[in-house]
Amino acid sequence: MNDWNPDLDPAARTLYGAIATAIERDIQAGRLLPGTRLPPQRSLAARLGVDLTTVTRAYAEAQRRGLLEAGVGRGTFVRAPRPAPSPLLDMTMNLPPLPQDPALRGAFAATLASLFQPGDLRALTSYRPIGGTPAEREALAGFLAPLFGPLDPRRVLLAPGAQAALAAALAMLARPDDVVLTDPLTYPGFRGVAAQQGVRLAPVAADAEGLLPEAFEQACQRLAPKALYCVPTIHNPTTATLSPERRAAIGAIAARHAVPVIEDDAYGLFPTTPLAPVMQAAGAGVYVATLAKCLAPSLRLAIVVAPSAEQAPRLAQALRAAALTPSPLSAALLGRWLEDGTAQAWRDAVRAEAAARQAIAREVLPAAQATAHPEGLHVWFRLPPAWDRTEFCAQVRRQGLALVPAEAFHVAVPDAPPVPNAVRICLGAAEDRATLRDALRAVAATAAADPQSPLGAVV
Repeated sequence: MNDWNPDLDPAARTLYGAIATAIERDIQAGRLLPGTRLPPQRSLAARLGVDLTTVTRAYAEAQRRGLLEAGVGRGTFVRAPRPAPSPLLDMTMNLPPLPQDPALRGAFAATLASLFQPGDLRALTSYRPIGGTPAEREALAGFLAPLFGPLDPRRVLLAPGAQAALAAALAMLARPDDVVLTDPLTYPGFRGVAAQQGVRLAPVAADAEGLLPEAFEQACQRLAPKALYCVPTIHNPTTATLSPERRAAIGAIAARHAVPVIEDDAYGLFPTTPLAPVMQAAGAGVYVATLAKCLAPSLRLAIVVAPSAEQAPRLAQALRAAALTPSPLSAALLGRWLEDGTAQAWRDAVRAEAAARQAIAREVLPAAQATAHPEGLHVWFRLPPAWDRTEFCAQVRRQGLALVPAEAFHVAVPDAPPVPNAVRICLGAAEDRATLRDALRAVAATAAADPQSPLGAVV
């Protein structure tokens, strides 16, 4: 379009800016279409009666705004609009999927509305009893009954989130420079707590089922640890689950060496057939069950169990030092849910949706590379040797997906096992199953592609 003649705004602050704005206005109005060739700079300068430098600056400004593209010897063209980038699907966070039942989805708003009744405002805006009220502790003991059986409510405490509970447990059991045992790959949040408190972590060898009892025995003899930290059910990140026999063996070793167990049972309520806690077999330690996984992260609540009613007050004081008390609003909502059965129904719905998403993962991802629990929230995905896990994560991120490489979980100490070439894929962040299926197909296609080849066709 060598005859294009811009209509310039006489009130514009600069002449070159007025030309660039005219280009932008005519593109938006459809008078300049993508691919249109603009007049040569000298021709436009002569037509407008301005010097060449003004038009050169105008074209450069329009390029800066993303309106034009130029090639040496080709001229200057209207740039084709670029598609908007896809929003990032963050599969790094182990979020529980939302239940599909509309009635359950409305439970938050309905319960919150019912809480604000006359006379309740003082309780909802005040500090709460450390560890929860007697009624809350009794309800929480009932919620954990599938795992513990009959549980003395005096052993049970309500904590402001699992992170605060883990920090309190570690502070109660270990001091700076003490050794605490853990899996070679472990929850990054606990690694952060240990680093902050100056506690040294030592990895214990594990296999596909989890911690090896014989390796735990040797570590107890060699290192005199102050505690064992473990995620025995649907381990984060490997998804391994300790069998009843191995739980009993590890508990017996811990009891024999007087090593308390910090049990992070974030996923213990997911299996349809629950497994008894390791802490019970050990007879000492702290059990932590976050409600962020089986209910909702926004509650910021966790259930903590002391080994005995006599030790619960000390644990309560450690919780107070770590994070004072739980939010009254969250605690009130949870209490109502436990009372009317919504908590149990929500847990069952999350479990069912997690199982459906795991079925999709089994269908889409190569079976030889993916390990998961059929009712868990994540998949441990081993990469082909040609792929480096860091570059793999960068590649899928360019496609709008975020995954976590194995380094995030590695206990990096001398003589530690090497970092596996794997990534964790969290299934709960996708809004629906169709979105999840598309995301997993992109992961599988990328893993199957040659890292040295262009991946523009991978979708």
